[in-house]
Amino acid sequence: MIPKNRLQETFDYLKQFLTDERLSKIEHFSQESSDFVLPVMEDVYQFRNAAAIVRSVEACGFHHVVALEEENVFNPNLKVTKGAETWVKVEKMPNNLDSLKEIKNRGYKILAVSPENNATMLPDYEVKEPIALVFGTELEGVSDEILDFADETLAIPMYGFTKSFNVSVAAAICMYELKEKLMKSNLNYKLSNEKLLELKIRWAKNSIKSSEQILERFLHSEI
Repeated sequence: MIPKNRLQETFDYLKQFLTDERLSKIEHFSQESSDFVLPVMEDVYQFRNAAAIVRSVEACGFHHVVALEEENVFNPNLKVTKGAETWVKVEKMPNNLDSLKEIKNRGYKILAVSPENNATMLPDYEVKEPIALVFGTELEGVSDEILDFADETLAIPMYGFTKSFNVSVAAAICMYELKEKLMKSNLNYKLSNEKLLELKIRWAKNSIKSSEQILERFLHSEI
């Protein structure tokens, strides 16, 4: 754990190990990063879906995913992610209500993506506070336990005989639509300075070979 008062100097130190192109990309894309929407995946088991979700989340400027694991491991296919796993933090938690309670205690409103419980349609939903968006399993959708716990449900309009999207498609639609809503709002949805530095340090570390050893030497040399 890097002390908060040393975040800036740590990132400044790591810069020297980055190419100019990589540093430029980190500086550019970090500015639009946000944790205002937190995608939460309930026991996703198909690795291609896991990978597509990570890729869509990153493309929309959200760089944190929570994977609730029970029977299955959230294991993205690296050929499908196109490198998105370098930028997205995947936090794994047990698939139970205690995990959702912890997420709620972090300040998130829990929204289950489901047509159940008088769901609000995605185009009509107004983002007012940080939300954790829970996507269910590929076959059964969001579990009844999570539906009962959720503060609200959110549904994607559909206009054909098929009444459901693949979970990775649903995640992509929701992430894109919610990012558009945030950008058009007056909400302060971007990362705080502290979180922004933590993100840039994580991205720098993931871009540097032997970064853990380099960082450890730096931090200990300054004690």
